[in-house]
Amino acid sequence: MTSHQTVRLSAALLAVLSSWTLLAASASTNVPAEDVVPANGLAHTPPMGWNSWNHFAGRITASDVREMADAMVATGMRDAGYVYVNIDDTWEGERSKTGEIQTNEKFGDMSALAAYVHARGLKLGIYSSPGAKTCAGFAGSHGHEEQDARTYAAWGVDFLKYDYCGATVLYPVTRENQEALFRRMGHALRKTGRPIVYSLSQSGEFDIWKWGPQTGANMWRTTPDISDNWASMSKRGFRQLDLTAWSGPGHWNDPDMLEIGNGGMTADEYRTQMSLWSILPAPLLAGNDLRAMDAATKEILLNHEVIAVDQDPAGTPARRLETRGEVEVLVRDMSDGSIVVGFFNRSEQPAKVDLDWRRLGDRFARGAAARDLWRHTAVAPGSAFTGSVPRHGVVLLRVTSAASPGKSG
Repeated sequence: MTSHQTVRLSAALLAVLSSWTLLAASASTNVPAEDVVPANGLAHTPPMGWNSWNHFAGRITASDVREMADAMVATGMRDAGYVYVNIDDTWEGERSKTGEIQTNEKFGDMSALAAYVHARGLKLGIYSSPGAKTCAGFAGSHGHEEQDARTYAAWGVDFLKYDYCGATVLYPVTRENQEALFRRMGHALRKTGRPIVYSLSQSGEFDIWKWGPQTGANMWRTTPDISDNWASMSKRGFRQLDLTAWSGPGHWNDPDMLEIGNGGMTADEYRTQMSLWSILPAPLLAGNDLRAMDAATKEILLNHEVIAVDQDPAGTPARRLETRGEVEVLVRDMSDGSIVVGFFNRSEQPAKVDLDWRRLGDRFARGAAARDLWRHTAVAPGSAFTGSVPRHGVVLLRVTSAASPGKSG
């Protein structure tokens, strides 16, 4: 090794040690407290749209986003209520000399991309982190919160997913630090004057559902990342039933994105995810390749009767009526007086189910009218329901009392 090589190596080691020292110093410092952020008045019903990560991860490009926007129109997803086209991590480039965040070579002009999305009656979402780096190692918003918020607003962004993981190397991982950093960006977004739905991403640490509204956020992740398999999806979905008291219009618990159409589950399992997310209710953010959907995927994602359950304006949460072995019976009161009933079979075998309508309340003493929201057919009238639910499947009914003029579908 030459003396020049030794000098260069020593300088590199010093640089690394210096960076570690700076990180250690930062990590020993708590974030200054921030005031509560007022609600922004958005997301009266759970946001619906598409997110790039589940299918594309770091491969997403501006061209892909344009094609997804076109597909949302062509397939009828936009007209069904899916309006947000959300770019996840890896769009970020370097900062300018004055600190403005720029896109990388995959994205180019973000304003032009937003205009393309808006021209199709859709809205654009973007991703960042309160860390200096994002989860994937791209530029985060640390120290540039107001500057980035202004840039997003100028670009025409309508949705921000703000992922905490990049901040874990800067500060001790505490509720106080997370809440302060999320509030900081909440204030920054509010100052822009642009309506931007604010989505918090972490893994449900520190009971985020209890303090998320104080950050100005409209939704927050309550679980670790979802995977495209039954165990992951069902664990995250049914977990939400313990958290419903903290979810409602303008502030939603988020069990992560839909995996429907990505190929890791059966059609019955995907119907379960769509039904469970809708009865909770939760945001509906598709995560598949919208350009190549088969008939079953379209049928699930575009089921207007199930979407109507998710988007009911009352935002009343589901509750467990009972658990029978591995069958969960969930019910949800709707704004028109009807009740949605879901029979969710978590077992490995088909299950017989039944329900005396009187279990839903006194007004059902004379029977009920019901509609099967997946078969799109009326259920035979009577005093009770009997049926069969496939393995990992669901039967979803909208029920109206026989004495009520309300709607059942």
